[in-house]
Amino acid sequence: MKKLVLFIAIGFLTFTDVFAQVEYKIITSVESIVPNGLGRSRIVSADEERDYKDYTSVRSDDKKEDKRNKSDRSEIRVKNFEETKLLNFYNIGGIRFQNIAANDAVLTSKVNTMIEEGWELAFVTSAVESAGKGDNNGIFITRFIFKRNKQ
Repeated sequence: MKKLVLFIAIGFLTFTDVFAQVEYKIITSVESIVPNGLGRSRIVSADEERDYKDYTSVRSDDKKEDKRNKSDRSEIRVKNFEETKLLNFYNIGGIRFQNIAANDAVLTSKVNTMIEEGWELAFVTSAVESAGKGDNNGIFITRFIFKRNKQ
């Protein structure tokens, strides 16, 4: 009898996790790589949700089925978001390793806060944007993708 109860309990716990719905949240850090400290660096997090379907169209060769997306781009904008200042990688003297360390401390604080709120860091992806040779402007962008079971 004890084995049966144990088996049922383990089975229930296993299936509960399978049926749990998951939500995701993306936090983006944008760090300026513009010389002389002229850029802006921030952590950005949306406080509003958007449904991508509202801004998506289905295109096809069939003119009858082809539906052009007529949504207003301004509807996509999020007006409620969290913005945390970061330091730029460069200042007038060149690259500032102190600034990088300071940004790491702020980002660590953000990640730790998200984890305390029940989020799990699922993925991290980053990229650098620059037009190429001779371009002194650019950004270093990192997206932190968190997930948790819906509450």
